[in-house]
Amino acid sequence: MGHRKLRLWEKRDLLLAGETDGGRKLRADVAAAFPTLGTDQVSALVPGKEELNIVKLYAHRGDAVTVYVCGGNPILFELEKNLYPTVYTLWSYPDLLPTFTTWPVVLEKLVGGADLMLPGLVVPPAGLPQVQKGDLCAIALVGNRAPVAIGVAAMSTAEMLTSGLKGRGFSVLHTYQDHLWRSGDKSSPPSLAPPALDAPDVDEEKGSVQADPALQGDMRRLTLEGEDKENGEVQQQMCGEKSLSEATEDAGVRGLNPDPTDSKTLQEQMDELLQRCFLHALKCQVKKADLPLLTSTFLGSHMFSCCPEGRQLDIKKSSYKKLSKFLQHMQQEQMIQVEELSRGVESIVAVDWRHPRITSFVIPEPSPTSQTIQEGSREQPYHPPDIKPLYCVPASMTLLFQESGHKKGSVLEGREVRTIIVNYAKKNDLVDANNKNLVKLDPILCDCILEKNEQHTVVKLPWDSLLTRCLERLQPAYQVTFPGQEPIVKKGKICPINITLAQRASNKKVTVVRNLEAYGLDPCSVAAVLQQRCQASTTVTPAPGAKDSLQVQVQGNQIHHLSRLLLEDYQLPRKYIQGLEKAPKPSKKK
Repeated sequence: MGHRKLRLWEKRDLLLAGETDGGRKLRADVAAAFPTLGTDQVSALVPGKEELNIVKLYAHRGDAVTVYVCGGNPILFELEKNLYPTVYTLWSYPDLLPTFTTWPVVLEKLVGGADLMLPGLVVPPAGLPQVQKGDLCAIALVGNRAPVAIGVAAMSTAEMLTSGLKGRGFSVLHTYQDHLWRSGDKSSPPSLAPPALDAPDVDEEKGSVQADPALQGDMRRLTLEGEDKENGEVQQQMCGEKSLSEATEDAGVRGLNPDPTDSKTLQEQMDELLQRCFLHALKCQVKKADLPLLTSTFLGSHMFSCCPEGRQLDIKKSSYKKLSKFLQHMQQEQMIQVEELSRGVESIVAVDWRHPRITSFVIPEPSPTSQTIQEGSREQPYHPPDIKPLYCVPASMTLLFQESGHKKGSVLEGREVRTIIVNYAKKNDLVDANNKNLVKLDPILCDCILEKNEQHTVVKLPWDSLLTRCLERLQPAYQVTFPGQEPIVKKGKICPINITLAQRASNKKVTVVRNLEAYGLDPCSVAAVLQQRCQASTTVTPAPGAKDSLQVQVQGNQIHHLSRLLLEDYQLPRKYIQGLEKAPKPSKKK
């Protein structure tokens, strides 16, 4: 029975004294159902000297649900002889159940009745909790381990990994904000710090992969305040019973996992994967003209793109731990030469493409899905929208356009404006008889396009000046057409993708990217790609001062990677990207 069916038909309260046989039985049932709870914790959850209420809820199809209430809040509920904790209880005991993590925008759909699909999971570097089919699990949101839902696993963890995180993951029974939660004090989840994650980070000066304590924790923290009430773009991409299955695939969260059929240890598998990507990148991607090549660029732009689909490269899980140590080992094998061309910044300056390990490396056959641009996505590759500037007729220019059947607020293309102005001039005999390149200004044109100090001095204008002035006086608008979708017309100018550098308290630079949504780019997806390419911590947070808009933050100056991603991979016109000039200057040979 899904929680969406748990609606109140009938309710009756019975007093259950904590020290009665009923109270002792309930404590015994809790201890049996949740063996991780100690005796003191069980006694605190079902106190012996406090009153408990039994509340009977009846679902639409007649299922009886017994709810145990203490201190005004439901603490447990019993369904089909199985005992379950409520979110109120899980907030006090967040480690009571194995906890899986999803995105905040998914919560609304869970509350609305959707089950959690496997691609909606956020997979931490440590991997998913180990559960069996039918196990009771908690569901928390990125950035806060306070559970917001409970559900039953539809398959084991091993089956989840084997499926490639496809299909239905959990049958959700109860959520924060549902009817059961509303029967309590309606408090919000507490802020509980998630377990520390070993987030890789790039030291900007040293170019090596390090862990930045200031940015440890979840690498793609997402906080979304309220709904997207204008167009629901973020929620359409991340939520819904159908699109839940796309949520974290679009966010670049893949299986992260080693090959479950491989008997080698995780570290041994990661060592092999690291060397495989290294050889693949040297053989297929790096050319002599690319040298010298920053080691961080080699990792982010070349090695990661050679990672097989379904696998994720994580140097910290290898025996090398750091990129510099791995490349030093490769240099000892005389495949490459690494030098410090500027203080603290290492570059690959030479490659021996005749080395036996490089020449003998067999390039694996690419899978069809690996051809998609958005890393981690198994959907269609990203295609940039067609953006067309438009013009909106303001009240001050209504008289000029009304003869052609347009009124205040009419939206026109530039060529339509030109045609209307030309026809207006010809119809009203305003073309200068002696010079066809000049147009005489009648009172309507004067009021529409002249400044006050020009009203009595300018009587004629060249065609190009007349048209330019008309376009400048019209209000800007634009039309965005995404492949396979109907055109969307919006007033104002489209905001460019804005890239800025910020200095944090730790004196490290952070690259901030805003306005991705306007171009059909999911900030979570872009953050995941950048985290892979840059090997740096990434976060997705609400953009300050912008309603329903998210921004991506990446540790270090990553504008070079952003430039390549936006211009080359996503094929966006440069005029719609602001801030590319702040990219770090390339190193020069001494």
